[in-house]
Amino acid sequence: MKHSLIISWIFIFFITVNLNVNAQDENKKDEKAGYQFTTVKDLPTTPVKNQYRSGTCWSFSGISFLESELLRMGKGEYDLSEMFVVRNAYMEKAVKYVRFHGNFNFGGGGAFHDVTHVYKTYGMVPEEAYDGKVIGEENHIHGELDAITEAYVQAVIKNRNKKLSPVWQQGFDGILDAYLGDYPETFIYNGTEYTPMSFAAELGLNMDDYVELGSYTHHPFYEPFIIEIPDNWMLDVVYNVPMDELMEVIDNAINSGYSVAWGSDVSEKGFSWKDGVAIVPDDDVNDLSGTEKERWEKLTEKEKKNALYSFEGPVKEKVITQEMRQEAFDNYESTDDHGMEITGIAKDQDGNIYYKVKNSWGNDNHIYDGFFYASTPFVQLKTIDIMVHKDAIPEKIRKKLGL
Repeated sequence: MKHSLIISWIFIFFITVNLNVNAQDENKKDEKAGYQFTTVKDLPTTPVKNQYRSGTCWSFSGISFLESELLRMGKGEYDLSEMFVVRNAYMEKAVKYVRFHGNFNFGGGGAFHDVTHVYKTYGMVPEEAYDGKVIGEENHIHGELDAITEAYVQAVIKNRNKKLSPVWQQGFDGILDAYLGDYPETFIYNGTEYTPMSFAAELGLNMDDYVELGSYTHHPFYEPFIIEIPDNWMLDVVYNVPMDELMEVIDNAINSGYSVAWGSDVSEKGFSWKDGVAIVPDDDVNDLSGTEKERWEKLTEKEKKNALYSFEGPVKEKVITQEMRQEAFDNYESTDDHGMEITGIAKDQDGNIYYKVKNSWGNDNHIYDGFFYASTPFVQLKTIDIMVHKDAIPEKIRKKLGL
């Protein structure tokens, strides 16, 4: 009986030790699994916001960029109004859409230069003076607003009266009042009364200091050109530089303390908001975009694995060339999909360089609190355009651009 008891204790002891060892091994695996980023440069930013169900990333990223500029200049932390920019841009977009007889893009999209244009033309207001949330929702929901504004301008263009009504713009303005709130002609901020123009003047930002750059071979390098993206309703220009110099601008900006407004394509299989990374793996995978859930659930584990990139840790990525960038743009593989802000540089556990990106989808990705990391190849391949302070551009490149 005693011998049996001793044997049982010994058996339990070894089982316990084995379980502890296995648990420790699993913990070590967990520690090694996934991406591990080490900060190289991290710039101060304002808190992450949430554009929610609105197509206004261009305003959120552009405003975030200006808020970062105020921090850089030592002016303190401001929470500026994205919807003030949206409100003014929508009105101008409607007028131009009617003048073009409806023959260009109309919707919630826009570009970084929309933000600087609104700031320069109409001024700026803080978020507390105009948050654009008047329909009883906690977050921005613009589906109905976008549908109604588009239907309105199309009705104006159809023109059953045979000529434009002199009050159609007032009607459009009334829609914006209803969905975003009355226009803030004056407001009180920190005990002082301002107009949007006087508030912008006090902030002290000069919109002429900011320029946009892209990298394309269908236009000459070192010259400005009208970038051919649907949301460029202003028909504004960007400066064209080779891909290597575009990356040099981004690196110089971050390392010199300037953030970068970044327009990119996040509809790629190599982009995972859940995992907080954006990569361009060297191996192509099967494209199952649009696969119905029922069909997906019927796939074998091997088929599922072949259909998706693995985000379990660093992988070999493609070497990006200027020609690859151009082909992706020409074939609509790289589109003007999303506006964000690059706020830092990091390395993964293998020494690969990534860019820390501030998004406008809230901070619920549970990994990096509303940020993610885009690899160098991803930024090389998928950058549509950037906006930077002209002083962030290396002097030799500025001279080539005549800035």
